[in-house]
Amino acid sequence: MFPTSRPLRVMYQDEARFGRISDTRYCWAKKPTRPEVKGMLIYQYTYAYAAVSPQDGRMVSLVLPEVSGRCMQIFLDEVAQRYPDDNIVMIVDGAGWHKSNDLKLPENLRLLFLPPYSPELNPQEHLWDELREKYFHNRAFDSLGALEDQLVAGLRALEADHARVKSIAGWEYIINSISNAI
Repeated sequence: MFPTSRPLRVMYQDEARFGRISDTRYCWAKKPTRPEVKGMLIYQYTYAYAAVSPQDGRMVSLVLPEVSGRCMQIFLDEVAQRYPDDNIVMIVDGAGWHKSNDLKLPENLRLLFLPPYSPELNPQEHLWDELREKYFHNRAFDSLGALEDQLVAGLRALEADHARVKSIAGWEYIINSISNAI
């Protein structure tokens, strides 16, 4: 499968859209104060690509302008560059840009596809929930640049906190399956 024998790294990958549409949620306030949350309806979006390694809680992320084969290629190259000493099996969903004929997989990376309509099998989905909850609810952004700055800050915080990422993505059945396969 891989031309060179190296340690195996299993990663789960996904993309998420972040936009300037506000995400309002309930929040606590002292009585009799009624909290006010700024809302907006502006249709500007950016996309986060991320892959998580449930074994050790490591994560790679990039903020890119669209979901496409071109951006997927940039992301795959980045992951392969960050882990040059590992053979990477990246588990992805069946999005069209994941199956693009134009993708040139790096020598140390292979794709494995999840069954159709099964986002619940991808632990990266839960990291999006964490990111949205901790960095985006009840927030309004003056510009797409401000939103991207907040997104980058949240992704960097997750990338730096391996224990937190592992606690979210390190599902027992995944860890056991990887351990038994190695």
